[in-house]
Amino acid sequence: MDCNCFDPQWPADELLMKYQYISDFFIAVAYFSIPIELVYFVQKSAVFPYRWVLVQFGAFIVLCGATHLINLWTSTAHTRTLAIVMTTAKVLTAVVSCATALMLVHIIPDLLSVKTRELFLKNKAAELDREMGLIRTQEETGRYVRMLTHEIRSTLDRHTILKTTLVELGRALALEECALWMPTRTGLELQLSYTLRHQYPVGFTVPIQLPVINQVFSTNRAVKISPNSPVARLRPAGKYMPGEVVAVRVPLLHLSNFQINDWPELSTKRYALMVLMLPSDSARQWHVHELELVEVVADQVAVALSHAAILEESMRARDLLMEQNVALDLARREAEMAVRARNDFLAVMNHEMRTPMHAIIALSSLLQETELTPEQRLMVETILKSSNLLATLINDVLDLSRLEDGSLQLDVGTFNLHVLFREVLNLVKPIASVKKLFVTLSLSSDLPEFAIGDEKRLMQILLNVVGNAVKFSKEGSVSISAVAAKSESLSDPRAPEFFPVQSENHFYLRVQVKDTGSGINPQDIPKLFCKFAQNQALATKSSGGTGLGLAISKRFVNLMEGHIWIESEGLGKGSTAIFIVKLGIPGRSNEPKLPFMPRLPANHMQMTFQGLKVLIMDDNGFSRMVTKGLLVHLGCDVTTVSSGDECLRVLTQEHKVVFMDVSIPGIDCYEVAVQIHEKFGKHHNRPLIVALTGNTDRVTKENCMRVGMDGVILKPVSVDKMRSVLSELLEHGVILQS
Repeated sequence: MDCNCFDPQWPADELLMKYQYISDFFIAVAYFSIPIELVYFVQKSAVFPYRWVLVQFGAFIVLCGATHLINLWTSTAHTRTLAIVMTTAKVLTAVVSCATALMLVHIIPDLLSVKTRELFLKNKAAELDREMGLIRTQEETGRYVRMLTHEIRSTLDRHTILKTTLVELGRALALEECALWMPTRTGLELQLSYTLRHQYPVGFTVPIQLPVINQVFSTNRAVKISPNSPVARLRPAGKYMPGEVVAVRVPLLHLSNFQINDWPELSTKRYALMVLMLPSDSARQWHVHELELVEVVADQVAVALSHAAILEESMRARDLLMEQNVALDLARREAEMAVRARNDFLAVMNHEMRTPMHAIIALSSLLQETELTPEQRLMVETILKSSNLLATLINDVLDLSRLEDGSLQLDVGTFNLHVLFREVLNLVKPIASVKKLFVTLSLSSDLPEFAIGDEKRLMQILLNVVGNAVKFSKEGSVSISAVAAKSESLSDPRAPEFFPVQSENHFYLRVQVKDTGSGINPQDIPKLFCKFAQNQALATKSSGGTGLGLAISKRFVNLMEGHIWIESEGLGKGSTAIFIVKLGIPGRSNEPKLPFMPRLPANHMQMTFQGLKVLIMDDNGFSRMVTKGLLVHLGCDVTTVSSGDECLRVLTQEHKVVFMDVSIPGIDCYEVAVQIHEKFGKHHNRPLIVALTGNTDRVTKENCMRVGMDGVILKPVSVDKMRSVLSELLEHGVILQS
C-alpha cells in the first residue's frame, strides 16, 4: 500500500461554495458602487483638489471587483484548509468592502454639506458686501440730498446750488473735473456754465444736436461717454491717459405759462448736461453705486433748480406786482388830488360866478319892475333868461361833479307829491302856451298824496324830462301821467340789473311823459343819457340846453333806486320818457322825516315889507349894494356891515332879519351866528338869521342849521325870490326851501 505525504484533496462543501459565491457577489457590488459614489462626489464638489487620485482609486476598485466576478465562473475545488482560508478572507473582504461602501454613503453627503455651507457663506458675504455698498450709496445719496435741501432752504439761489453740487460731487467721488452745460436762450446750443477746477473757460458752446448729447438726453441714467467728445474736453491737452467720463441729463423747468397761484409746466425737451471725469492716468473705473449716486444727485439738482426757478419767477412777479401797486397807488393819489383840485376849483368858481350872477339877476329883476319901453323890456327879459340859463348850467355842472365823485346825497323829507306835479305843470304851461302845446297831467287814484324822498331832486328830474318834451315839440300835446307802479309793470328787459323789491314801507312811482314832437332815431337813444349829449337831428340854436339834463336825471334816478328810459319809433313819431323811483310812505318808513309844511299861497307873493328893519353882513361892497337894492325895493329899512364885529355892535332888537354871507374870508360867520344867539338869549327876542351863500354842498347847509340859522339862500337872488324868502320868514320863522 502506497504512502501519500499530502492529505488527499478535500471535496468541495456545498455550503462553503455557496458562501464564496455570495461573498464574491457582494464584494463585486461593493467594488462597483464605490467608484460610482466617488464620481458623484467629484461632480458635486467643485473645490476638491485630488480628482485624479480618486479616478485611479476608482479604477483599481473596479478591477478588484472584476476579479471577484471572474472567480464566480473560475472557481474549482480546493483543499479544505485553503478553502477555509479563502472563505474567511473573502468573508472579511466582503464585510470591509460593504462597510466602506456604506460609510461612504454617509460621509459623502457630510463632505458635500461642508462645501455647500462654505459656498453659502461666500455667497452671503458677497450679498452683504453688495448690501453694504447700497447702504453706503444710500447714505451718500441721503447726505447729498440733505446738503442740497439745506442749500435750497438757505438760499434758493441756483448759482449757489450748482456750485455747491459740483464741489461736493468732486470731493465725494474724487473727480478730476466736473462741469455743467446749460442750454442757451435759443435752445440750439449748450453753453459751458459751471466747472469745478476752472481748467477750461466758461462760455464755450457746442451744438445741442451732437450724437453724444442726444444719447445722454434720451435716458435718465448716467451714460459713459468718450473722453474725446466735445462736452468732455475740459482739461488742457497733455500726454496723459484720460480717465473715464460719465454724463447725465438734468431736467430744467420751463416757465412759459408761469402763474402765481398755479404750478408751472415742466418741459421734457429742455435739459442741462452734467459731465463728471475721473482722474487721468488711473486704472479706476466707475462703480454701479457711484453711477446711481450721480443719477440721484442729478434728480435732486433738477428739483432744486425748479424750486429756484419758481422762486425767481415768483419774486419777479412780486416785484412787478409791487411796481404795479406803487403805480396804481400813485395814480390813485393823483386821481384823488385831481378830484380834490377839480372840486376845489368848482367850489371857488361856483362862489365866484354866483356873486356876479347875483348882481346881474338882482339888478335885472329890479330893472324889470321899472317903467320900460317894449324894446328895453325885451332886452331885460333876455338878460334874465340868459342869466337863469347860466345859473342852471352852473348848478348842473356842480351836481354832476358831486354825483360822479359820490359826495352828493339825497335830502330826504316828507312832501306833497300831488302839489309837486301841479307845480311842475304850472312852471311849464307858460312856455307850452307860447308854442301852442296842450299839456295834461293825470295822477292815478291810488297814488299817495304824501311821500318821503328828495323833493328837490324829484322836481329836477320832472322839469328836465318835461322840459325836453316841450322844447322839442313844435305842435301837438305833452301828457304827464303818474301811478303807483305794480309789480308786473316794474320789470324792464332792457335793464336786467334793475331789481325792484316791493315792501310795505315803500312804493315805486312810475312817471310817463309822452309828446308828439319830432321823435328820436332808435340808435341815438342810448347816447341821450351821456354827458353833453344832444339829439343832433333835433338840436338847434334856438332849442338851447347843455346836454346835461338827462345825464343828471339818470344819476338822480339811480340814487333813488330807480330806472329811466326813452322810447321812440323814429323821427317825426314823437317820444315817451319813462322813469321809476322808490319813495317812502309816511308813518311806515324808517327814513328820517323833515316836518311837512304847505307852500305859501300865491297872494303872499304880492306882499310888501314896508319898514322891516334888515341887517346885511357882506364883505363884498358890490354884493352888499345889490342885496340892499332888492330889500329896499321891497320896502325894507336896510343897514349894511362888512365884518362880524361890526355886525354884533350894530345889531339891535329892532332888527328883525339878518342876511349873512357865510363865505367871507377871515371871518367865522358860524361863530357870529352863535354870538347873536348868546346876545339875545330867547328865540323870540333875537332877529331871524338867513345865510347867503354861493356853495351848494350839503355840508354848508348843515353847518348853518347846526349853529341855529333860520334859513339858507343860494345866490343868485331875484326880486321874486327875495319876496318869497321874506314871506316865509315872517310866516313860519324859517325858510322851508333854500
